[in-house]
Parts: sequence; C-alpha cells; structure tokens
Amino acid sequence: MSRLHLAQAVRVLRGGGVIAYPTEAVWGLGCDPRDEAALARLLALKRRPAHKGLILIAAAIDQLTPYIQPLDAGQRARIGDSWPGPNTWLVPCRSGVSPLLRGAHATLAVRVTAHPLAAALCRAFGGAIVSTSANRAARPPARSALQVRTRLGAGVDYILPGALGGARQPSTIRDLASGALLRG
Repeated sequence: MSRLHLAQAVRVLRGGGVIAYPTEAVWGLGCDPRDEAALARLLALKRRPAHKGLILIAAAIDQLTPYIQPLDAGQRARIGDSWPGPNTWLVPCRSGVSPLLRGAHATLAVRVTAHPLAAALCRAFGGAIVSTSANRAARPPARSALQVRTRLGAGVDYILPGALGGARQPSTIRDLASGALLRG
C-alpha cells in the first residue's frame, strides 16, 4: 500500500469527495460521514433512496463511538467477537446522526473491517468512513477498479488502488437488539 495513495484518499475525503476503495468482498464507496453534502452526493451517485441508510466502517470500535449509543458489556462482547471481519451490526445510533447516514432507522449499520487497506484508510482519516457497495442501486457491486470507473465514472473523485479481500459475499448484517440475521 502506498502512503501517497492513502494520503490522497484522505485529502479527498476531508475535501468533501467520494472515493472508491477495496473491501473484504467488493469495492466500496465512501465519504466523510459528518459531511451532509458528501452523503447526499454519494446517495445520488448510487441512486440509493436516503431512507435505506448507509454502513460505516472503522479500524477499531472506538472510531464508531461518535455515532452509536454506548454499549453494555454483553453487547460489546457480542459485537467484539465478530470483529474485525465482514460482520455488520445494526446498533442504536446517537441522537443527531444524520438521516442521510442512518436512513429512516433508529439504528446505524457499523463494522470494524478486517481489510488491511480499508482499516489503514480509517486510521489515516482518523475515524469511521461510509462504506457502501460501489454500484448503482439494484445493480451488481463492482469487483475491480475498472468496473468502478466504467459504472460510476466521474462521480467518483478518487479510486484507492488495492486488492479485494478473500470474501465471496458482502458482509453479513445482524441486528444487535434481536441477534437476527438480516443479510447472510
């Protein structure tokens, strides 16, 4: 991984841009989750309805604390046993979290990634970033940088070079309150 590429991705994120980067299974689209204009731009690029919400990835659970309600020891253990890895959890979000991020939900989808480059990106950025599949809504996710560029074009401000992880399917999604598997 090139530090120059990582530094450029962070500059784009901090400047309100949308980036693409490799994750465990597919290419992701990301932006600064605190930037309303960037969130709106990313949703428009994907043609994703805002009520569905987005996923945040982080390098460590502490990067998610500005967005989620405090977890008790049992909840932290349940989530912690599955992280880092391709396991997304729906966790009650803090008040003030943008509806563009959480959608029409009282929960937020969060994950501590096991992908080394995605984790390095979060560390370099200094916090969690948005992670949604690099595709238009209802279309197959991109599995290469070339697919990102051809399918999403100039809507992506920067593509962070790197390889996908070994997962064949996007992350599982579980509800923390019920333990229910929503996407497997």
